[in-house]
Amino acid sequence: MILFTENRRSLLDSKAQNHLLAMHKNCVIMQLIRKVLNTGGNLRMSLQVEKLEKNMVKLTIEATAEEFEAAIQKAYLKNRGKMTIQGFRKGKAPRAIIEKMYGVGVFYEDAANAIIPSAYEKAAAESGLDIVSQPDIDVVQIEKGKSFIFTAEVAVKPEVTLGEYKGVAVEKASTEVTEEELTAELDKVREQNARTVTVEDKAAELKDIVTIDFEGFVDGTPFEGGKGEAYPLTLGSHSFIDTFEDQLVGKKVGEEVEVNVTFPVEYHAPELAGKPAMFKVKINEIKAKELPELNDDFAKDVSEFESLDEYKADIKASLLEKKVAAANSEREDKIIETIIENSTMEIPEAMINTQIRQMAEDFAARLQQQGLSVEQYFSFTGLTQEKLFEQMRPQAEKRIQSRLVLEAIVKAENITVSEEDLDAEIAKMAEMYKMEVEKLKELLGDGEKEQMKMDMAVQKAVDFVVEASKEA
Repeated sequence: MILFTENRRSLLDSKAQNHLLAMHKNCVIMQLIRKVLNTGGNLRMSLQVEKLEKNMVKLTIEATAEEFEAAIQKAYLKNRGKMTIQGFRKGKAPRAIIEKMYGVGVFYEDAANAIIPSAYEKAAAESGLDIVSQPDIDVVQIEKGKSFIFTAEVAVKPEVTLGEYKGVAVEKASTEVTEEELTAELDKVREQNARTVTVEDKAAELKDIVTIDFEGFVDGTPFEGGKGEAYPLTLGSHSFIDTFEDQLVGKKVGEEVEVNVTFPVEYHAPELAGKPAMFKVKINEIKAKELPELNDDFAKDVSEFESLDEYKADIKASLLEKKVAAANSEREDKIIETIIENSTMEIPEAMINTQIRQMAEDFAARLQQQGLSVEQYFSFTGLTQEKLFEQMRPQAEKRIQSRLVLEAIVKAENITVSEEDLDAEIAKMAEMYKMEVEKLKELLGDGEKEQMKMDMAVQKAVDFVVEASKEA
């Protein structure tokens, strides 16, 4: 992840980047980690704040020459054992000798890495600004015997001018469960409980499983990864590219088929992207699914009910519950979207980019839970980091807009959260993370508690605008 400008990225190691990233996570647990890792301490520094256009601010942060010298000395003590100087035992060479041999700036990078995270954190706190982006760091002065100066450009929370937010009119979503939906749900269960039988005398149909041998050719030449034997393929699963599976429908066991397809333009293998290909395919076996009949015996086999009517009633009730929940969620979304349209705000680009990166991190974490790396995902889908970010951008903007207008409503309606409500939320959180309530309370500082209160107030704002809404 790129956290800083390209020309200064090398000045900050991954530890420093992670430290700064944690500072702008809204997650309370990450805030607690930040609190434990904070090394701002008694760092001596000065701060200048310059307002820029579009809700951007430049912080000019200056650490004293003494602070910078101390950081250089620490870097020397940390790294001297790694340097071999003729005439000195390893790790025993004086700093002056190392600097003479490797250059006076040999320890500057480590010194900068040591100062920047804590200095920035302290400056951000002292500024009193509501910072909503990761900092864009640029080193202005780094020289022995002089103060260490760097800038951090950050986005600050924009002001919101609310339009109409009470009595917003939205259409009511249907919660009716249709016979088609009920049938589709029953068919899913039938599919799950189907058995497969080998067929010899009929042509392949959609949903049949065909076992095939295949070899692919581009411009008459076989290509890597284009050959398989005894491969089971469910027709209609869209496991293979383009119309590959469709062209096997109607074919019988023993038939050899030439399948012509075109690789997607954004295929993960560049040498194949957008190219036409021909596959020689032999059908070795066809297995058809036999679905169980819909009767009382089926209901007894797949559920706790004695009759099909009882089972269907239960499924219908479950579908209704889901549709009501979906309708409520859709109604909330439409109300908030309307409020956003009625309001005005100028969102800084850095704020959007920060939100996108946080969403990408969350996405990567979910992939990892499924045993998949981001690189593997990109390979399978043909996406790149840039394209993924582009896809996430509309959702990132919507999240920011929603949060800003809801916080504005909290302020306008003077929505508050009691200490009792906060205690209840902390208790839930402690249970989630398997922690003692009192221990969690000790770790939570005033800032973290205020953040939790705001999150809860925002949810109250959602409830407020939904209750105040009306049907179109």
